[in-house]
Amino acid sequence: FAIGECACVDGRVHGLVAPGYAMATLLAERLLGAEGRELGAADTSTKLKLLGVDVASFGDALAGTAGALEVTVNDPVAGSYANLVVSDDASTLLGGVLVGDASRYALLRPLVGRPLPGDPLAMIAPAGPDSTTGAGVGAVGVAALPPDAMVCSCHAVTRGAIDTAIGESGLTTVAQVKGRTRAGTGCGSCVPMLSSLLAESGVTVNPALCEHFDVSRVRLAELVRTQGITTFSELVSRYGRGRGCDICRPAVASILASHGNGHILDGEQAALQDTNDAFLANIQRNGTYSVVPRIPGGEITPAKLIAIGEVARDFDLYTKITGGQRIDLLGARVEQLPAIWQRLVAAGFESGHAYGKALRTVKSCVGSTWCRFGIGDSVALAIQLELRYRGLRSPHKIKAGVSGCARECAEARGKDIGVIATERGWNLYVGGNGGFRPRHADLLLTDVDADTLVRTIDRFLMFYIRTADRLQRTSGWLESLATATTRPSLGPDRTGTNGLDGLAYLRAVLVEDALGIAAELDAAMERHAATYRDEWAGVLADPERLRRFASFVNAPDTPDPSITFVTERDQPRPVLLPLPTTVPAPRADDRPGASAVTPR
Repeated sequence: FAIGECACVDGRVHGLVAPGYAMATLLAERLLGAEGRELGAADTSTKLKLLGVDVASFGDALAGTAGALEVTVNDPVAGSYANLVVSDDASTLLGGVLVGDASRYALLRPLVGRPLPGDPLAMIAPAGPDSTTGAGVGAVGVAALPPDAMVCSCHAVTRGAIDTAIGESGLTTVAQVKGRTRAGTGCGSCVPMLSSLLAESGVTVNPALCEHFDVSRVRLAELVRTQGITTFSELVSRYGRGRGCDICRPAVASILASHGNGHILDGEQAALQDTNDAFLANIQRNGTYSVVPRIPGGEITPAKLIAIGEVARDFDLYTKITGGQRIDLLGARVEQLPAIWQRLVAAGFESGHAYGKALRTVKSCVGSTWCRFGIGDSVALAIQLELRYRGLRSPHKIKAGVSGCARECAEARGKDIGVIATERGWNLYVGGNGGFRPRHADLLLTDVDADTLVRTIDRFLMFYIRTADRLQRTSGWLESLATATTRPSLGPDRTGTNGLDGLAYLRAVLVEDALGIAAELDAAMERHAATYRDEWAGVLADPERLRRFASFVNAPDTPDPSITFVTERDQPRPVLLPLPTTVPAPRADDRPGASAVTPR
């Protein structure tokens, strides 16, 4: 058997996910003994991004049907092109192509083969209303979709299936709809429509962060900022209830840290941190921790390389070069962390924040300094950006890349922030990431100078921190800006931004100051850059903070006996011991007050 791009079906190879899933379903049926059903016509609708430009096609995109008519709108000012293919009597939608602005794709694609819900010209005219809201004459809204219309072609989920799931299961969030129906978990192009379907179903979307707060993370961040709140207890007493949970406590800890609320291990803040932030290190599967010093832009001196090597040798740590141009030291026990960092800080290193929801790395190529193709000093810019944004706490981790030319050796377009040198300046890309659903970044600015570039990145990060949901990457956040119903509530829309797609809306806010908050965002980033202090240096200088780095309270220098290593390829590697199935009976020397040690 063969499926996907290695299968030639009726003389055609489909390079799309939906036909691949259809083949997989048919293959599963054959393996289970079902015969007779054929693959049928594949859904070749798709939405792509080519060199930063949205491109979408659906149905009979090239007007191959006999007698088909084409309705075309070409707007060179806005940089968009739309072409709808309709039947010879202009009553049925057959297909179409969208270039530049593909925001109508999610709603037009399910209507292929169905009666037109309005004037085809009004459906694609740039001067028309926001197509995602369904408001106004000629606009296409979710109300036009019949129950059997395919909303998610990747997983063959219809509008009726989504409506049924919402009604029967009481779904109130897009995440719940995804989990129940799988819609939106493929290419993601239908995600904006899921919010509209929730609203269309008459469901009151629950914004609550958790059972202790009835408001969203965005609203809590706004309250912390505007009310000058500095502790979790004050926030929960004024706007919540109870003592918090593993959802709201780390979220509030991140919000407080984002607003420069002192060292994260001081006072009440220390109790809010999750495992990684609590020990300023990433816990590994065997209970040890990783140490990742910051190496801005990947540039490091021989002396610092030697220092890292000596630390790894003396503490018997596993070492690995990461994908973000860092050196990862793994296998450190919690009581070893201060001693390791004492030597690293003395050698000139600081925390790389690999454990935090913060800026992780700014990857760079060697740029114009060394590369014969380089046209921009990518290393210098990467170092500048990393030192400016280091320690910036955010809703999720942030990764950046700077490439010295279009050959893209730093893979900038796969990062939350991507910068690529051009002959006339820098191109800025935003909203890319890897993970479970990789996404290429969108082109936000073209050929700008370094000052404009940094100022725009400042605003992008601060706007993201203020308005993103809990644990929402910049990719998902940018997609959530696609419709007016899912954009952050920042007061009246004074400049007509409700008619813009997500990227245009972001450009209006950050570049054109459409919401009048650019000065606030600029000032917030300047405060962060001016007040940054290395977290590990702060721990080493404070005996009270150092007390928490012990495996056992009454025997701080005792290693955890469950951590075992073997040597493989001349490196220490952990041995995972099986968990006991029964609790052993207490021995005589395990009495309280004897020589046993007490776990923290």
